[in-house]
Amino acid sequence: MTPAVPSLDVERGMFGDVPIVIGIDEVGRGALAGPVAVGLCALRVEDLDVAFPEGLRDSKLLSEKKREVLAPASAAWVWESAVGWASAAEIDEYGIGACLAAAAVRGLGELWQAGVPISEAGILLDGSHDWLTPGLDSPLRVTVRPKADRDCAVVAAASVIAKVRRDAHMRELVASDSSLAVYGWESNKGYGSAAHREAIIANGPSGEHRRSWLSRILTASS
Repeated sequence: MTPAVPSLDVERGMFGDVPIVIGIDEVGRGALAGPVAVGLCALRVEDLDVAFPEGLRDSKLLSEKKREVLAPASAAWVWESAVGWASAAEIDEYGIGACLAAAAVRGLGELWQAGVPISEAGILLDGSHDWLTPGLDSPLRVTVRPKADRDCAVVAAASVIAKVRRDAHMRELVASDSSLAVYGWESNKGYGSAAHREAIIANGPSGEHRRSWLSRILTASS
């Protein structure tokens, strides 16, 4: 089956009410190690005149090689882009929901510093639950759409940019600390592959693991 091709139909509809649309998608929500990353892409009405990059899809539908090509092309297509982060330690302390919102708010702050008038924007958030609004100091116009990363080009772009940035971050962690190589993050990027789980059992968790997520794995090894 051919992967669904995103469009700008939803974004065009939103521009009837707002001058800017910010697409948001998270990456790394279900990982056992490393931060969660939230990608954000801001689009103006005039940006609709430029075609989005050929081959753009939800990051989960793309090979790593293709994502590496599409990430810079997507960043060049949109007005501004950003990636917000929340660390594994923060996830352990505050929970994944609060950290998704915190990472998104940090990304919104980066967009604001780049000149994007956040208060005027409409937010297009991938998913079926509004996890962003509880983390905001003042309300924004948030539209939640299931499979927006598949169907909406601005959200697909945010997904690809965040995925490439997070994957690079996981590789950088290993490059800076060779003891982390045993977990295989070069290939699993911190997700719960069989090899990653076995490495946790054999070596224990690292400082980059979400320790509150590992109870079943560690219990099974005792």
